[in-house]
Amino acid sequence: LLLLCYTEEAAVIVSGLKNTDVFVGESATFTCELSHPGVKNVQWWLDGSPLHNNFVTEISEQDGMIHTLTLNDVACHDSGTVTFRAGPLISSAKLLVKGISLLE
Repeated sequence: LLLLCYTEEAAVIVSGLKNTDVFVGESATFTCELSHPGVKNVQWWLDGSPLHNNFVTEISEQDGMIHTLTLNDVACHDSGTVTFRAGPLISSAKLLVKGISLLE
C-alpha cells in the first residue's frame, strides 16, 4: 500500500499592487503577481465595489500568476482604493485621478 501525500504550498503575493496617479482620460493599470497558479476566487474591487471585465475595466490573467486590472478612460470619481483578492490573499493600492487644470 503506497500513500502519496503532498501538501499544496499556499500561494503568496510575490509583487503587490502599487499606488498609481493618472490624469483624467488616461488608463490606470494595476498588477499583482502570485507565487503560483491555481488560486480560486480571484476578484478585483474599487472602493468596495466588485469590478467586472468590460470595455472600461479590463481584467486579465497570465499563466494563472500575473493578474492585471486596467481601468480605461478614468474620471475623477474613479479615485479610490483598488483591491485584489485571491482566496485569502489581499493586496490594495490607491488610485488618484488628477484633473487637468486649465489655469497655468
